[in-house]
Amino acid sequence: MFIDQALDFKNEWWRYILGFLIIFIFWQLIGAIPLVIGMISQLDFSDPESLKALENPNDMFSMIGSKNTVLTLLLVSFLIGFIGLFIVVKNIHNQEFKSLITSRPRIDYKRILHSFVLIFIVNLSMIFISYLISPSSFEYNFQLQPFLILLLICIFILPFQTTFEELLTRGYLLQGFGVVFKSRAAAFIFPSVIFGFLHILNPEVSKLGYGFLVAYILMGVTWGIFTIMDDGNELAIGAHYANNLVVFLFLTADWHAVQTDAVFVSVEEPTITGMIAPALIYYPILIFYFSKKYKWYNWSEKLFGKINIKK
Repeated sequence: MFIDQALDFKNEWWRYILGFLIIFIFWQLIGAIPLVIGMISQLDFSDPESLKALENPNDMFSMIGSKNTVLTLLLVSFLIGFIGLFIVVKNIHNQEFKSLITSRPRIDYKRILHSFVLIFIVNLSMIFISYLISPSSFEYNFQLQPFLILLLICIFILPFQTTFEELLTRGYLLQGFGVVFKSRAAAFIFPSVIFGFLHILNPEVSKLGYGFLVAYILMGVTWGIFTIMDDGNELAIGAHYANNLVVFLFLTADWHAVQTDAVFVSVEEPTITGMIAPALIYYPILIFYFSKKYKWYNWSEKLFGKINIKK
C-alpha cells in the first residue's frame, strides 16, 4: 500500500513539520533568489516610477526580460525545492525516495505516459473545441522563435515543477498525514486542501476571488484519489505535467499565474462557474476511466480506512 510504506521509515509527526519547513525554505526562499536578483538588477532605485513596478507581479516580471526568461527563473525555484525534498526524505526520514512515487517494485513509466497522453489530448481537444465554438474569445499569438524556446523549457524544466508538486503533496504530505492521523481520508483530503491554498497568491484567485481555490482543491482531490487507489503517484505525475504543458504551450491569459508565449491568448472574461463546472464533470470521468483500466477495488477501505501503526 502506498501510504503504509512510510511506516517502514522514521515517521514521527515532528519530522514532517521540520521536513516541510526545510522544503519550503529550499523552494520559496533559496529557490526565489535567482528571480529576486533578476528583478533587483533591473530596478532604478532613484526613479519612483521604477519602484512602483514592485506593486504588481506582472510589472515586476516584465522588467526582468522575456516571458521565457521569467518562466525559467520561476521554474528554477521548483528544481531547488525538488533538491530540498530529496534531502529531507533521505536524511530526516531515512526513506527511500522511490517510495514517494510508487509502492510497486519499479516506477511504472507506462502509467505516467498513459496518463500524460490521455490528459494532454483531452485538454488540447477542449481548447480546440472552445476555439471552434467561440473564436472571438481567442487571440492568435504564435511566434516561432519564442515558442521553440518555450517548448525546450517545457520539455527540460517544467517536469521538475509538476513532479515536485506531486511528490510534495501526493507523496510526502499524503503519507505524512496518513501516518500521523492514522487515517486514509486525512491522507488525501488535507494535502488536497493544502494544494489549493498553495495557489492562493495566484493572479486568477485575485481576479475571481477565493472561491476559485475550489478548482485547485478539486484537482488535488482527484489526483489524490488516483494516488491512493492506484497505490502510486504515477498517474498524478503524468496528469499534472500534461495539464501544465497544454496551458503553457497553447493557452495563456493576462490573469494566469504564469504568462507564456503560447499559441493563443484567452481574451474572454473568466468566471468561477465557467472554471469549476467543467471540472465537476471532467474529473469524475477520469476517475471512472482509470478505475476501470487499472481495476481499482475496495474503495471504502482504501479511501476511508484506518492505518494500522506498526509496533
